Amino acid sequence: MAAVPAIDGEIVLAAAGLTKTFTGHAQSTTALHDVNLKVRRGQITGLIGPDAAGKTTFMRLACGLLLPDAGELRVMGLDVSAEPLAVQQVVRYMPQRFGLYEDLSVKENLDLYADLQGLATIERQTRYDELMGLTGLAPFMDRLAGRLSGGMKQKLGLACVLLRPPRLLLLDEPTVGVDPVSRRELWAIVNRMVRDAGTSVLLSTAYLDEAERCAEVILVHEGRVIGQGPPADFQRELTGRTYLITSPGLRRRVLADRLTGATGVLDAVLQGDRVRLVTRKSGPPDLARMLPGVATQLEPVAPRFEDAFVARIKHDTQARPPTGPARSDRAVPKGADTVIRVDHLERRFGDFYAVRELSFEVQRGEVFGLLGANGAGKSTTFRMLCGLLPPTGGELEVAGVDLRYAPAKARARIGYMAQRFSLYRDLTVRQNLTFFASAYGLTGQRRSRRIEWALEHFQLESYADVDSDALPLGFKQRLAMAAALMHEPDILFLDEPTSGVDPLARRDFWQRINALAESGVTVMVTTHFMEEAEYCDRLAIMSAGRILALGRPAEVRARTGDAHGPAPSLEEAFIRLVEAEAVAA
Repeated sequence: MAAVPAIDGEIVLAAAGLTKTFTGHAQSTTALHDVNLKVRRGQITGLIGPDAAGKTTFMRLACGLLLPDAGELRVMGLDVSAEPLAVQQVVRYMPQRFGLYEDLSVKENLDLYADLQGLATIERQTRYDELMGLTGLAPFMDRLAGRLSGGMKQKLGLACVLLRPPRLLLLDEPTVGVDPVSRRELWAIVNRMVRDAGTSVLLSTAYLDEAERCAEVILVHEGRVIGQGPPADFQRELTGRTYLITSPGLRRRVLADRLTGATGVLDAVLQGDRVRLVTRKSGPPDLARMLPGVATQLEPVAPRFEDAFVARIKHDTQARPPTGPARSDRAVPKGADTVIRVDHLERRFGDFYAVRELSFEVQRGEVFGLLGANGAGKSTTFRMLCGLLPPTGGELEVAGVDLRYAPAKARARIGYMAQRFSLYRDLTVRQNLTFFASAYGLTGQRRSRRIEWALEHFQLESYADVDSDALPLGFKQRLAMAAALMHEPDILFLDEPTSGVDPLARRDFWQRINALAESGVTVMVTTHFMEEAEYCDRLAIMSAGRILALGRPAEVRARTGDAHGPAPSLEEAFIRLVEAEAVAA
């Protein structure tokens, strides 16, 4: 048995030989295997890894909700296995889906958690005032939690966790599904807790730009720790291996596709109007060999933590790339014709305008992004475009069909992947595919062929008889996308399809999207991940149901620039637009 790790004044959490296995359905899964790590006092430490790496399991062990099968774990000097209740007095844990009571108001949720945490009545108002000021929720004390935006819900959840200031705070992906403005606000709250209260934080995230903000990161993969240290240490390993490439003769999606999997290339991903390349060895890539006859421009750039993450994980496990086009052999007619036309679209709920005066067009084979803060009207717009929600004003055409009069006809040519994936949790992967194929009118041999195509193309064969609820998040995403493509739609709507999935799953997903777009399928996507929004050909940024900016990502950055030039990133451009609109309002 591993020795109990010593805790000195600088270490608030330490694990030695930690192992946890889950058994069920005649099989067992080892979520953590021989984990050794330490978390330092008074800083933010990132727990980073792909889906199913063991991050949530570790956090639940660290707050005494689970007990290890082997090894030792100490928190604030306490043995978690021997004293779980004592640990829970000094640790606060905010899980991925924090348990707000949506039928209670903001204040009633605070009261409930104050009761659970034993916060004295005399102390409550002072603490409420402090936390509501910190989160910006003071004007909403009487609003039902269910009527808060996604970012506001996350801030309320964090406030409930912080009612009694903890010595150690565990945050499991606290910024998933929230917009960039809310993400920045959540980070400001956490940084203030560390600075002013001396709180130590262990935080997991799927956004690797957030990992760069941590003092240290612990990288886990398949239940094992494969690295720990400051983010800069990981990035330093890739010095001389990261480049930006452009080609006047190739569209950026085609350029990325041709570089992906080339000898000597570890990673190729879209970044703005260029392709970001990570090589396997130091030194400029041999582009003349990789892209014979193609003119290119090569620019060395500093490595990011995301580059280092991908390099470490791919070194351990080389993922199998998508197998061919993301649709079948049926060709989609190409051309510059408009397939989505929105003109002064409106949607009212009583006196409230969720969407107002919305106008834009999307061309065949285009990847069009619809961005906005939580509550901006993106999902409402999507539901109208899919014929699931009737507009209350304006004109709306999809695939040449006026959705005000023939929504069913348009839906036959549309694939829709919802935010929550809309899978049937108690059905297996194959049963879900069979259901969606039947719902889209597929029968007989065509249905059977499409099911087998989906299992093979999305690498779901080994999960065919597994309930969808038991799938890792990245595989749920694959299944949801496969279901949306069963009837080979001409237009694909994707509503926050990569929320919470890791960078490798995002790359796999966008490789498929790029293949779809190149085959002529029109793709419309919402996302809160601004690096991902760079993959779009054009995008619209919404706020309060209106469009604030419309154009190519580079055009939006230029529009929001200052005396020093264009906005340095699409995320910064987004924040500037939304904040300027809030001031004007």
